[in-house]
Amino acid sequence: MNLSRKNFLRTLGLGAGTLAGASLLPGFRSSSAVAQPLTLGLASYTLREFSLDETIAMTLRVNLTHIALKSMHLPLDSTENQIRTAAKKVRDAGLNLYGAGVIYMKTEEQVDQAFAYAKAAGMSVIIGVPEYNLLARAEEKVKETNIRLAIHNHGPGDDVYPGPDTIYEKIKDLDSRMGICMDIGHTRRIGQDPAAMARKYASRLYDIHLKDVNKEGKDGVPVELGRGIIDIPGFLSALQKIKYTGVVGLEYEKDGKDPLPGVAECVGYTHGVLDTRA
Repeated sequence: MNLSRKNFLRTLGLGAGTLAGASLLPGFRSSSAVAQPLTLGLASYTLREFSLDETIAMTLRVNLTHIALKSMHLPLDSTENQIRTAAKKVRDAGLNLYGAGVIYMKTEEQVDQAFAYAKAAGMSVIIGVPEYNLLARAEEKVKETNIRLAIHNHGPGDDVYPGPDTIYEKIKDLDSRMGICMDIGHTRRIGQDPAAMARKYASRLYDIHLKDVNKEGKDGVPVELGRGIIDIPGFLSALQKIKYTGVVGLEYEKDGKDPLPGVAECVGYTHGVLDTRA
């Protein structure tokens, strides 16, 4: 069955507006009685124009329970006490603060800072971009802290890590806790199939940035899930087949000042795809 956006909405008997509205209801849950095998979360860059308190409230409003914070919500240069206090606020609200990123690492000091930050916050994953010459230092910190480093790709124009292939070639012989955060939008923009890349690098796939784009190349821009060129149902199916256990983090980059309707639509769409496969 071809589960295009239109087909799955027809299967559920819902329109996009109804789906987005349902996502905003306080009691919204996936309609399937079967537990979904994938864990959905949010990359907080989605809510970059909002405070930490607003970000917590909006994340809960769309019933996402896992979050990775970007530095505008918890600055990297915060004191250890400030980090612990913010992390407690997030968790007390009912969110699993599992990671942070994207964190860029251009010096050894920035590598050390990133791992100290994640350790203070009790995070299990750093979504990062270390320069090649810092991979050895990053590996030392991974071994020291037991915090995974998921390296993020940025697609066309990124000379360091444009796609999952580049990341894997740099980390394949390093500690197995060093892996990939695959941004599927950037992966598709360089002409690669995210589902194929997930299958190829399953053993080192530790985080996902879930998004859709309108076309390949450097001019491709983010759109709501199911409205672009990425086969989202096929990608989610691939994650299920490889028994992916990390977080599938929605990173909705469109409508920065008013993202909630789009986020709700994306969450509803994802649940709808998963429910039809349950």
